Amino acid sequence: MKFKKIYIAIFIILLTLTITSCKKDEYKSYTKTYFEYFNTVCTITGYEKNQDDFEEVINQVTPLLEKYHKLYDIYYEYNGVDNICTINKKATKNPIEVEQEIIDLVKYSVEMYNKTNGMMNIAMGSVLKLWHDEREYASTNPQDARLPLMSELENASLHTNINDIIIDDDNNTIYLQDENMSLDVGAIAKGYAAEEIGNYINSLGKSAYIVNLGGNIKLIGSKPNNEKWKVGVQNPDLSSDNTNIAMLNLSDYSIVTSGTYQRYYMVDGVRYHHIIDPTTLMPKNDYQSVTIITKNSALADALSTALFNMQIEDGKDLIKKFSNTFAMWIDSNNQIHYSDNFESLLLGD
Repeated sequence: MKFKKIYIAIFIILLTLTITSCKKDEYKSYTKTYFEYFNTVCTITGYEKNQDDFEEVINQVTPLLEKYHKLYDIYYEYNGVDNICTINKKATKNPIEVEQEIIDLVKYSVEMYNKTNGMMNIAMGSVLKLWHDEREYASTNPQDARLPLMSELENASLHTNINDIIIDDDNNTIYLQDENMSLDVGAIAKGYAAEEIGNYINSLGKSAYIVNLGGNIKLIGSKPNNEKWKVGVQNPDLSSDNTNIAMLNLSDYSIVTSGTYQRYYMVDGVRYHHIIDPTTLMPKNDYQSVTIITKNSALADALSTALFNMQIEDGKDLIKKFSNTFAMWIDSNNQIHYSDNFESLLLGD
């Protein structure tokens, strides 16, 4: 599944586990990698005493990961599944019944729309599709790359009213009362899925696990010796020898980074990335990346888009409304800006 928003790579550094006394070699690190979900690389990493214990967790998590992948897909439908793609095709005519996981995602997305003053809007599908189509065309015809017409973008923006999403909790249905509306959950779906999967793993009585859905990272507990995870945030300057621009020391947190330099295309020598400002209908070029650290991966995902489309001071004011939430901006001049207390999470502090 191709989401409109892609996140820059975040590298988890799993340092050699050292446990004192007789427990030194009791736990080992195991990783399961998936290439078939969310059009990205997904990994589940955990510390267990043996491979069988890890595989037992994976056998329960894999069907859940596949389910979220199918439900939140905006491009493809699947047999026996009414998903976001189905909503966009059919729910403009009549309400359609969907799984509770879709109702919950859409409700949370509406909540985040309101809390971010519209800077994260899943109802922008009609606008984002115009940009997506031009990016796809440019990938095979770079010499003919072009921008969407502003007239088309403005017309599409008339069909992005979040209040046109009608949810019937009694019947578990969703109806789009604007026939030209479409949903795009790329700004929140992977983070939401990572949060749900992480919570499920935790409900199994497990800690010392990491869920990483294409850079949407959920840290479950800490390492078995209570050592925090060492997390590196990738340097937006891909030519730099310094791969990580920041090293973080975290446990029981989620981290998501939105950036401009992995999903973009060029028109007349100008780079146009995939994160679209809902007020201008154009990419905002103030930042190279925005990193959010908070307890909830879905919140981190939504805020990483919202803050990308806001001035830094406005973003700092917004995240003050959320507990245990921190942000780091890398602006277009390679300058780093931190929200209050972000630096306390840096390795060595």
